[in-house]
Amino acid sequence: MHDEDQYIAISALQHFLYCPRQCALIHLEQAWAENQFTAEGNRMHARAHEGPDETRPGIRITRGMPVVSRSLGLSGQCDVVEFHRAGDVLPIEYKRGKPKAHRADEVQVAAQAMALEEMLGVEIPRALLFYGKTHRRKEVLIDAPLRALCRELATALHEMIRARQTPLAEYDPGKCDACSLIDLCQPKALRFKRGAAAWFDAQLQSHTSPPPP
Repeated sequence: MHDEDQYIAISALQHFLYCPRQCALIHLEQAWAENQFTAEGNRMHARAHEGPDETRPGIRITRGMPVVSRSLGLSGQCDVVEFHRAGDVLPIEYKRGKPKAHRADEVQVAAQAMALEEMLGVEIPRALLFYGKTHRRKEVLIDAPLRALCRELATALHEMIRARQTPLAEYDPGKCDACSLIDLCQPKALRFKRGAAAWFDAQLQSHTSPPPP
């Protein structure tokens, strides 16, 4: 269990799985920068939160619902939560793009589901991700492996925050080129510096090592 002053934003879990350095820049160093993708994502979340709560046949829809998990030490806000007459509770997270090859989005909505379970004393076997680019919902099964991944990531996230250490940059074109923090992170420059340092050390070693017998 975690004290309230140790809670970290649920969104940090998604950032951490996507890139630990990005997560540290945002949540440790308070660094942020907008690009087209973050602006579009912010507009989508604003629309999801701004709408009024509503009731449809058999469903009550709540928007912008605050959630907290003491076991994970996380807090945040669900874009939408559907409460079904049959007793099902269904969190829905909105994303601007399309389904990803990694599980960062799934981890975020799974952590929301686990927080809701703690708060409401219910079981939530599934959640939904709505993607703006495809205008489709993707079902996420909140199964044992995904729950274990959430707990593992939450533990590693808390350790990083407590240590207050920002990981070194590792340039990955598939992730870095779309990241709004690329100019602040400078993964290409840091990679070059590490490469240059390694070359210099190798040259120094070759000049100081004794000749072979």
